[in-house]
Amino acid sequence: MTSLTLLIFNIAFFVVTAALGLAFVRFLKGPTPADRVVALDAMTISGISIIVFIALNANRIIYLDVAIVYALLSFLGVIAVARYLERGL
Repeated sequence: MTSLTLLIFNIAFFVVTAALGLAFVRFLKGPTPADRVVALDAMTISGISIIVFIALNANRIIYLDVAIVYALLSFLGVIAVARYLERGL
C-alpha cells in the first residue's frame, strides 16, 4: 500500500472503532429496548467493518467469509428481537 492509502486505511479504522465505542455507550445507556437493539445492530455493523479491515490488512480472504456469516446472523437476530418487541413471538 502507498502511504496515502495506508493513512486513509488507518483513519477509517479509527473512525469505525470510535463508532463501535459510541454504539456500546448507547447500548448501555439506552432508555428503551428498541434503542438497545439499534445500538446492538450498529455495533455488529462496526464489528463486521473491523473484520473486513483485518482481512484487508492481513491479505486473508477467508476472513471475509466470517464477516458475511456474522452479518447474516446479526440480521436474523435483529429481526427476531424486532418481532419480539413488536408483538411477541
